[in-house]
Amino acid sequence: MKVIVIGTRGIPNIMGGVESHCEHLYPLISQNGSIDVTVIGRSCYVKKKDIQYNGVHLKTIYAPKHKSLEAFVHSLLGILYAFIKKPDIVHIHAIGPSIITPVARFLGMKTVVTHHGPDYERKKWGKLAKTILKLGEWSGVRFANKLIVISEDIKEQLQLKYNFSNAVVIPNGVIKPELSNDDKILQELGLIKGMYIFSLGRFVPEKGFDYLIKAYQQVFKGTPYKLVIAGDADHATAYSESLKKQAKEAGVILPGFVKGNTLNQLFANAALFVLPSYYEGLPISLLEAMSYGLPILASNIKANLQVQLLEDDYFTTGDVNALARKLLTFKNNTSALQDRKYDMTRYNWKHIAGETIKVYNELLEKKVSLS
Repeated sequence: MKVIVIGTRGIPNIMGGVESHCEHLYPLISQNGSIDVTVIGRSCYVKKKDIQYNGVHLKTIYAPKHKSLEAFVHSLLGILYAFIKKPDIVHIHAIGPSIITPVARFLGMKTVVTHHGPDYERKKWGKLAKTILKLGEWSGVRFANKLIVISEDIKEQLQLKYNFSNAVVIPNGVIKPELSNDDKILQELGLIKGMYIFSLGRFVPEKGFDYLIKAYQQVFKGTPYKLVIAGDADHATAYSESLKKQAKEAGVILPGFVKGNTLNQLFANAALFVLPSYYEGLPISLLEAMSYGLPILASNIKANLQVQLLEDDYFTTGDVNALARKLLTFKNNTSALQDRKYDMTRYNWKHIAGETIKVYNELLEKKVSLS
């Protein structure tokens, strides 16, 4: 079976939820040799061309580094490349790239779409971009041979909007971490184990980092506790530059986009993880924090509620004072949130890979399985 993947910026070690999803999923799918996977990356993020990553072929195709054109241009070129290569399945990720699903079907390709969330709810998009993203969602739902969604909430939304009930729910996953004893990164950043609050994500308005900083200042100003926000912006914006300035003035530590051992150290040694997002599909960063057994505070958006933390772990989205009250509770009784154990069974990547292969098999009427 031959599968070509479109919609991700690329893998490995490229910032983004879809990118992390693909980085973990496709090496597992291709591991037994029965499925040949090619992931098409964008030239503005992936500089090396035509290489291998853990059994997955990586093909770099041109994409302009422009937030409004990047996904569409790259996805269209990717579909034309796929047409030449004639895979058994084209797997498209995210609703922006899904706008080319009708083109793939017109060219005779069997198509799977994974809906990672209604991106038109992101604050960064203007009216025209939101309209295009909605069109992409409709195109994916209407024309894909098989539709995967990463959460029950997204499935319910599609049922209400399009009366479409055939989506297969396959969530994001997480790898059980091997805790590192290395504290080199902590030393470089001036951090002390158990004396900092951690968050990470893109520097875009919907992540809510600006009000996290304000809440942190209300509660922890003048204390030894630090706030660390890992990540950056794909494209520099007025918001991202303003956020960096706000963080600097508040003494917040910004280590940039981190992966691997650096990310491991930052998760493993944090006192608390906070996710203040206004919007998520199913946040991998939240699943990662759970895999480390960290105490967590999360905004009460539907995507975060689905992982079923304790009621006291949630706060009203966008409310600085509500978050500050939660942080104050933590400050006054750090043991109140400790010793957490989360059930991560359904977020196992091997299980997720098996469920994805099952979708491929149903589409092609084959019986390929994980080794």
